[in-house]
Amino acid sequence: MTDLAARLSAIDQQIADAARTAGRDAAEISRIVVTKFHPASLVRELHALGVRDVGENRQQELSGKVDELQLDGLRWHFIGQAQTNKAAAIRRSADVVHSVDRIKLADSLHRAGEGDDVLDVLVQVNLTDEAGRGGVAPDEAETLAEHILTLPSLRLCGVMGVAPLDETPATAFARLRGIADRVRTIAPNATWISAGMTGDFVEAIAAGATHLRIGSAITGPRPDRG
Repeated sequence: MTDLAARLSAIDQQIADAARTAGRDAAEISRIVVTKFHPASLVRELHALGVRDVGENRQQELSGKVDELQLDGLRWHFIGQAQTNKAAAIRRSADVVHSVDRIKLADSLHRAGEGDDVLDVLVQVNLTDEAGRGGVAPDEAETLAEHILTLPSLRLCGVMGVAPLDETPATAFARLRGIADRVRTIAPNATWISAGMTGDFVEAIAAGATHLRIGSAITGPRPDRG
């Protein structure tokens, strides 16, 4: 077994253990491997190991890897902050955008759609007290969700959040779960909760996360970018 395969297996076992502790079925939890700054060759290795969900933070890196690899069955998740002027490029490459945090971005992604193509999106919620951080304010999440529902080329799947560094993950994810529940009152099919990274995915699972974004625990340290 390669080091990569061993790390992947270890994380999957931890996910299964955390799900069992939370009284949940691990099969209902998707593990997204974040490959930020890693070469496309690593994504190819992950694909060979059965990984089908990969996440990227930057549009240029996402687009480059998608164009280079063309791997069957691979689902690309864009999880970084998105600029509206890059919406079309993101839409061409991503299967899911986790970081829709404002009406202008939703509109830009919608306008970039072609034909019957539908893009899966999530409302990113800012769980910090810093207004400049990515994510819509918690009390505005439903308004943004309602707007997305008016855009036929976007499919609202749920919410996404990142636990603040100065708060215990469990309490932050409990708040996100409450917001997710409110969004589901207006969009019953928006069942995704994208939460949890390498250091806090166990707490995210306990709070009901359906999609985990895990990087270095699987990929290893990011390469030196010089």
